[in-house]
Amino acid sequence: MKERVMGMVLSAATIGEYDKRVVLLTKERGRFSAFARGARRPKSALSAVTEPFTFGEFFIYRGRDSYSIEQVEVKNFFPELRKDLDDLYMALYFCEVADYFTREGMEASSELNLLYMSLRALTAPSLPRRLVRYIFEFRMLLIEGEMPCIFSCIRCGGTEGLHHFYVRDSGAVCDRCHDGRTGIAMSETTIYTLQRILSSPLEKLYTFTVGKNVLEEVGNVVGQYFDAHTDKTFRSLKMLE
Repeated sequence: MKERVMGMVLSAATIGEYDKRVVLLTKERGRFSAFARGARRPKSALSAVTEPFTFGEFFIYRGRDSYSIEQVEVKNFFPELRKDLDDLYMALYFCEVADYFTREGMEASSELNLLYMSLRALTAPSLPRRLVRYIFEFRMLLIEGEMPCIFSCIRCGGTEGLHHFYVRDSGAVCDRCHDGRTGIAMSETTIYTLQRILSSPLEKLYTFTVGKNVLEEVGNVVGQYFDAHTDKTFRSLKMLE
């Protein structure tokens, strides 16, 4: 039976002489693999529309033990991302992260929407790429239920002087409760930025920028916290670094 799903191509691999195996992230069915039969033939209608970052409506049908793609109505395929290697690898990294956190059969509209908006943000020349990455990583952890306590002190519940972040305790500590253990220093602007990443509506998520020092502090918090909640080496990230 044919189905229509809204989604994005996360990755594609060649199978045999003419086919592709595509990993899709979809609103309705989460992440799953599908075959694009004949997609590598020169005049195939599926050739270009089964490349990474292709976003649109996918018409699929299920065989006895696999899905196949029959047709794609493309909404966006982000051609700008292929013009710069750093943007390309960053976008591939985002797709790897989305692949890591999602599962087949589990609705993934939040992950799909975040991925789409994050790829759009990479095409905006005014946004630092590192900031886009940190926003994507931190917001993805929120979606997956790994939200740190960043709006109040994990010791006393106070909301003032939150200048320390403890990765192991998953939260911020105020100056009064800081016990001298090694934590990540945060300025007022940094804590506000982290709070904004977690609380902003998706359409407002990439509408600001920060200075160099704040970017470094945000990167320290997000980077260490993200690493603590993942157990995979992302190949695209290694290419960036």
